[in-house]
Order: sequence, then C-alpha cells, then structure tokens
Amino acid sequence: MAIYDYRTEKLTDFSKQENINLYEEAIKKVRGYIGEEYPLIINGERIYTEKHIISVNPSNHKEVIGKICQAGLEEAKLAMEAALTNFEYWKKVDPRVRADVLFKAANIMKRKRHELSALMTLEAGKPWVEADADTAEAIDFLEYYARQMLKISRIDDVVLSRRDMERNEYRYIPLGVGAVITPWNFPLAILTGMTSAAVVSGNTVLLKPASTTQVIAYKFMEIMEEAGLPDGVINFMPGRGSVVGDFIVKHPKTRFISFTGSKAVGSSIYEEAAKVREGQIWLKRVIAEMGGKDAILVDSDCDIDLAARSIVTSAFGFSGQKCSACSRAIIHEEVYDEIVSLIKKYTEEITIGNTQNFNNKMGPVNDILAFDKISEYIEVGNKEGKLLTGGTRNNEVGYFIDPTVFIDLDPNARLMQEEVFGPVLAVCKVKSFEEGMEVVNNTEYGLTGAIISNNRLHLEIAREDFHVGNLYLNRKCTGAIVGYQPFGGFNMSGTDSKAGGPDYLVLHMQGKTISEAL
Repeated sequence: MAIYDYRTEKLTDFSKQENINLYEEAIKKVRGYIGEEYPLIINGERIYTEKHIISVNPSNHKEVIGKICQAGLEEAKLAMEAALTNFEYWKKVDPRVRADVLFKAANIMKRKRHELSALMTLEAGKPWVEADADTAEAIDFLEYYARQMLKISRIDDVVLSRRDMERNEYRYIPLGVGAVITPWNFPLAILTGMTSAAVVSGNTVLLKPASTTQVIAYKFMEIMEEAGLPDGVINFMPGRGSVVGDFIVKHPKTRFISFTGSKAVGSSIYEEAAKVREGQIWLKRVIAEMGGKDAILVDSDCDIDLAARSIVTSAFGFSGQKCSACSRAIIHEEVYDEIVSLIKKYTEEITIGNTQNFNNKMGPVNDILAFDKISEYIEVGNKEGKLLTGGTRNNEVGYFIDPTVFIDLDPNARLMQEEVFGPVLAVCKVKSFEEGMEVVNNTEYGLTGAIISNNRLHLEIAREDFHVGNLYLNRKCTGAIVGYQPFGGFNMSGTDSKAGGPDYLVLHMQGKTISEAL
C-alpha cells in the first residue's frame, strides 16, 4: 500500500466469539491496574503533585479507575517553558519524521486496541461497540493526519514562478505552542485527533484532558512516547479549568487554542483569546467545536422503518452524549403517528446497564453533574410535551438515565432549542416539508442533521438549505468517518474546523511565500 493510500480501521465484529473473548480478556487486563496513581508529564519528566482527581467508573461510581495528579500554576508555568523551548527544534524537524511518529503510534494503538477500548468501557461507561469505534477513529486520525502532512509538505507547484525573473516558493510553517483542551465523550479519538494534528504540523502542545477521563489520556501519552515523540513536544497537564485552563488560554505566548466542549466554555475561550495581552505579538487562533442541537427531518414520502431506526440510533448511541446526536426529530404529520409508535418500540428495546456486560447497549451518563442536568431537562420536558417513554433515572450505583422521548413539542420549546447532551429526544410535528426545513434551521447551532425522504427534489433542497456542517441524506446523523466526512459545524457549533478533513492541519500552520530573483 502506497504511503498516500488511506483506509479506515475496520470495526471489530462482535458477532464472532473470539472477539468477545479478546475484549473480555482486555477488561481483565485493565482491571489489573485500576486504582493506580498517574503523574503529570512535563518535558518528559513524571511529576507527582499533592492534588488529585479521582476517576471513577460511571457504571459503578464507587469503583476507582485511577488517581490523577493535577497541575497548579507552578506546573503550568513549567509546561509552558518546556513547550516554548522544545518548539524551537521541533518546528524544524522534517515533516516526514513527524509523520512517522504518528504512523508508529497508530500501529501501537492497533496492538493495544482492545485494552484501550476496555479502559473506555470502564472509565467512560462506553458500550463495547462505541468504545471500539472510538479507538478505531483515533487510529484513523493518526493515519490520516500523517498522510496529510506528507502531502502538505510537498506543495512546490502551488504557486507559479516567473521565467527568467524569479523563483517563488509557498510553504507552511508551524504556529507555536498550542493549548489542546479535550472532551470526555470521545476521550481517545478526539484527544488523539486534536493533539496529533497539532504536533505533526510542527507545534508543541499543552494538553489538558477532560477531568473524568484522564486515565485514557495518560495512556495516549504513553503511546506517543513509545512511538518516539521527543520529550516536551506534548506536555500532559490535567488540572482545573479555572486554574490551568485559564492560564494557558490567557498566556501571551500561547499561539493557538484547540478546544472541543460546551458552547459556554468555548465562547469564553474565544472571548479571552481575542484579547491581546502584554508581551503578545500575534492574534491567537481558536479552533473550536462546541456542540449542537441536531435534527432529523422526516418527510411524508419516506422509508418509515429507516426513519425510526435512524432517529433512535442517533439519539441514544452512547446515551446521547455526542455533539452529533439527534436531539430533535421533526416529522411530517402524515407519517407522525406511525413513526412515533416505532420510536417507542425501538427505544424500549434498548438494554441499559453496566457496560462491562456486552449485552447492555446503553450505559450511564458521564457523572453526577451530567445526571443532574439531564434530570432537570426531563422535568422541563414533562411541562412542555408529552412523555412517550423513559424519564426514569437512578444514581445509586451508576449514573443511569433511561432513554427518554417527549413528543408533541412546540418548535420553540426549550427542549427543542437547548443542548441536553444526554438520552433525551424531543419530537415535533410539522404540516409540510417546507415547515420542517424552517424548524431544522431555527436553532443557534448548526453541527449535524439528516433528512429521511424518497423525494429527490426535497433532498436537493435540503442539500442546499439545511444549514449544518455535516448533512446526511437517508441515514443517521452520527458516525462521521475520518477522511470521508470531515466534521465540524456552523453558527454556535464552532469555527467550522473540519476535523478529519483535508484543510484541518492548515489551521495549525501559517503560509509563507519566498521569492528569489534569478
């Protein structure tokens, strides 16, 4: 296979008993080291601090997955110094060498695949299929961005030279030190994608992972070290957002901030990054993905079963904790009752419980904060609409919330407008395709969406006017594939930074033109 050939990592076939056995063995292996202490990694040095965060299993919150040291201001300053110092040589390293680190890391991940997935099952509450897809996507990011860097580094023919007058070059150079602030819902895939894109482009990184999934983040660091990444290119510094996050976002030497998370935090980062502080000689770049209120629009002429299955799968995969999750179903009145009935049927078929058990297809929500927030939205739904199914929750052992569906909602209801980020689906009825198109676009977000229709004209109208960064025709609205469906949205969904796309690495670099007289 040529170096430029890119193929996505195949998902594990859990219909085969040997794969089930391998995953069960991986869970046992992970259980052999749960509860351990994990240090910071700054300039390659393991640094232990007195302050810790305890990572727990959301399926059983009494079970400790790990104790992770937390950075304070002093450690953050050390990490910044290390990143600044190491940037001076890393930016000059041949792109082929930087890409090779990613290729090696991808191969290490392939060997450790089930262990990494099993760790996410325990630390993030991911069902087997969801965890396996997370690891596969992380591998895809490494493979794809390594190849993209090789292509970008060979752009001599992009600009023209004038015969007998001058030779012109156009090249990309790294930006500098980047703050990479990652989410908990794809704790390996998104973290790997954001971080590897920054370092393969020649930047150094201050990596601040989400507080509830820091053990898997540490395992990523071990993999990058094993792949040959030099010390100090990535500095692992988990810590409080109000301390560490604030420091790195505001620091005058931070060149860019790459963030995935909530609209509120992303907007705050965007605002703070816009301020030019003493000693700062550039405008900071922000690469942000901030969530959505994603809709599936169902037309009157459609495949009824496809519509219902697409809605349920998109709404309740990983307990609805995806920025791409379907949280709104907008259904034509002619098929409304039939599809609502099927939504109820398929939702109630979902098995819920501890995700260590393969047969449980939906697990807990992230933590007590998520549990409480989603519970509040269920109460909002009880006031605004009609409860079709679900609504029950229990946090005695784990943070479990049954998949919940509210129907007959007004398009402007809170449940139709605000991001819940949990297993709560809002359903409304529309009288026409045209009205449905108005409803899909009536939120402040614009991340993903889908339309289920057999009407070619309506599909083409949606292609043009359904205002989202990732639009799907006659399929679910989750599951973007690296290299095939670059991911990122419009409006308050972020800066439309298309992760897994051909222009993503360029966001981490700046163009330089060089002309030499002949």
